[in-house]
Parts: sequence; structure tokens; C-alpha cells
Amino acid sequence: MNTLTVKIPPSLVAALEQVSEQEHLSKSELVRRALAAYIRQRNQPHTFVSALEQAGDLVGCFSGGPADLSSNPRHLDGFGSV
Repeated sequence: MNTLTVKIPPSLVAALEQVSEQEHLSKSELVRRALAAYIRQRNQPHTFVSALEQAGDLVGCFSGGPADLSSNPRHLDGFGSV
């Protein structure tokens, strides 16, 4: 196995040591796993998913209500008032 020297800030060292103790893994093993996961994630194709696609089954699932709810500022009267 090769050796790689990396400079990291003290806060990251502390977090790495804490997780190392919690997971009962060496710091080197944690860094190897994190790096491998990052590379796997980067190699996967990223397709943009819009909010509409994520909540598509919710769009239009309610009936009734004002037809101009999204465009009439009158519906916001009193919203946020104390």
C-alpha cells in the first residue's frame, strides 16, 4: 500500500479522531473509505431532478381552494404578522 501525506485543519483532525474511536477503525481506514466513497459518487452519472419531478405525485392532488392562490397577493394578508 502507498503512503499519502495530507494536511488537514485541527477541527477535521478532531472529528476524524472522534469517529475513529466511535467506529473502532483506524484514521487511515476511515480516510480510505471516505475517499473511495467520494470517487464512486463522482463517477456516477448525475441527472438533474427538478422539484416537480420529486413531488410529482403531490401536484394536483388537492381539489378546491382558490383558483388564484399562487398569483393573488391578497391570500398573503396577515401572513407573518405578530
